[in-house]
Amino acid sequence: MATIQCGATTALLLLLFLFTSSIPKSLSQQEYVNNKQLNCDTEFNSTKGNLCNGVSSSCTSYLTFKSSPPEYATPSSISYLLNSTPSVIAAANNITDVESVAADTLLTIPVNCSCAGPYYQHNASYAIKVLGETYFSIANNTYQSLTTCQALMAQNPFDARNLTAGLNIHVPLRCACPTQKQRQEGFNYLLTYLVSQGESVSSIADIFGVDQQSILEANELKENSVIFYFTPISIPLKTEPPKRIQRAATPPEDSPSPPSPPAADGGSSSSKKWVIVGVVVGVVVLLLVSVAVFFLCLRPRKRKNRATPPGKPFSASTTTETSKKVVDSIPKTHSLSLSSEGVRYAIESLSVYKFEELQKATGFFGEENKIKGSVYRASFQGDYAAVKILKGDVSGEINILKRVNHFNIIRLSGFCVYKGDTYLVYEFAENDSLEDWLHSDDKKFGNSASLSWVQRVQIAYDVADALNYLHNYTSPVHVHKNLKSGNVLLDGNFRAKISNFGLARAVEDQGDDGGFQLTRHVMGTQGYMPPEYIENGLITPKMDVFAFGVVVLELLSGREAISRDKNGTRKELPEIVNQVLEGENVREKLGGFMDPNLRGEYPLDLAYSMAELAKHCVARDLNSRPQIAEVFATLSKIQSSSLDWDPSDDLERSRSVSQISDSR
Repeated sequence: MATIQCGATTALLLLLFLFTSSIPKSLSQQEYVNNKQLNCDTEFNSTKGNLCNGVSSSCTSYLTFKSSPPEYATPSSISYLLNSTPSVIAAANNITDVESVAADTLLTIPVNCSCAGPYYQHNASYAIKVLGETYFSIANNTYQSLTTCQALMAQNPFDARNLTAGLNIHVPLRCACPTQKQRQEGFNYLLTYLVSQGESVSSIADIFGVDQQSILEANELKENSVIFYFTPISIPLKTEPPKRIQRAATPPEDSPSPPSPPAADGGSSSSKKWVIVGVVVGVVVLLLVSVAVFFLCLRPRKRKNRATPPGKPFSASTTTETSKKVVDSIPKTHSLSLSSEGVRYAIESLSVYKFEELQKATGFFGEENKIKGSVYRASFQGDYAAVKILKGDVSGEINILKRVNHFNIIRLSGFCVYKGDTYLVYEFAENDSLEDWLHSDDKKFGNSASLSWVQRVQIAYDVADALNYLHNYTSPVHVHKNLKSGNVLLDGNFRAKISNFGLARAVEDQGDDGGFQLTRHVMGTQGYMPPEYIENGLITPKMDVFAFGVVVLELLSGREAISRDKNGTRKELPEIVNQVLEGENVREKLGGFMDPNLRGEYPLDLAYSMAELAKHCVARDLNSRPQIAEVFATLSKIQSSSLDWDPSDDLERSRSVSQISDSR
């Protein structure tokens, strides 16, 4: 009977093969969205994002964006919206950083594309500006279909019908890394291209000088498939995209019009005219059925392999010839800070530097380039970076930084292994650390008065944004474990970036609080570690919430996490803030708690709100602490109010409160 069944199955497979042999083979790269992004009330596989099915979990990718003056017409304004860098956008499009380009000019935006859970994405954030903006309008109008309303709703805690001005939402932008087959065919990049009116797969292929079939396969399309105006499509490229994208000047006049977008996502509808170029047809299901039948019949006793997680651990055995050469070239007499498997995995998306390159870039690690400790400033062809020298196994930190991708998390770009030491190359933060600005006596930082109220709120907001991403948008959840003002770096615009992931942990076990783990090795910085970690070695996302509360208290008071009073008694900020916010005369006590370098130039009501928030974050009982998503939502409102705050309204009142506090 089994022979008959297998014979029949083989015949079926033969028929399926004959049927599908004339159909172009799919790379199984990504499914084209097919205008399904217009129906916000329904989730489709294609609207959730591009699957993490490439060779690397992180890579350089490209987006396209139409300039729309006056708001988004320069590299600077577009970089802020898409979480890129003005100089990088300018170089990619052969323009200057501040050059304003004509309306509807199509620009290429280089981004770092990484796996976030099962999907590739580049993360941005967007502050809702006016009442009436919706997930639909933000996805399709503001971000020009580089994301979908379905993805926005899935990755944000805010209800679609309750979006208010000032809320800061997480925006996952569609991108992808090449699959193994695409790599074998010489494709090194994928570009997310915005289809214009009248364009076809053939005309798009001509723009980029690529074979039409490669685009069809990259999007699971057939030759007779058609595509929609103003939808994203993946373009595989062997080289970087052209500096200027030349498109057809005038679209065909007979382009048919599609149905109007539904009034989904809070009843919003786009004013754009959506013109149908086509509808996608695929054969993926048929191919999957044939494969499934093959395994059921011919491999009945072999258990199915578990799905590989999108972010491969450093023990992954997958390797390339290049990475093997790098590992083999390291002298066996030297102990490695990275395991050989770690090197093989890291090389997939990180730059591998020669030690001589780092010597030249850092001036032979001269004192004039020393930032702090074992961190040096480096210059690579005019671009600054930070080089950190580490001993021991650092593969854990590299693995985490390769998996995460967020504007407020310091970016790791490359590494070097030399004589047992590992040299990590990071994004450069021009303004050093928050600790330097709040507590350093170094004259180059002036004093903490250099940080205004608005800047301090922005820094707190940025750190909360990064933690919210680590706790809620990475899979598995990641806990930083060593958050402190010294590990909060500030870029040229005083935007905060979390650094130093040496103690960070992935928490696999999920629960209401995002999971937990236990450890016997308690490591961290006094003043920032919560009681449950010090006493019992309990690791949960709530330990980051505690440390964040301490950082907020540092921003408010200008004091260190641990200090001593006039009598030499040790005081910790959580203890101090409880005394300030309890009992009578809270406003006066708060005025005395605030950093005197602010000179009273802050809104006392908002300062009280931040202090209350920090107090909840540093609660001794972890169950009394809020989730970071709640903290982030509260800070979004405080930030919005701070931007609208007029110092003249509160200046006299704040000064009077300070005078009362001083007199006491």
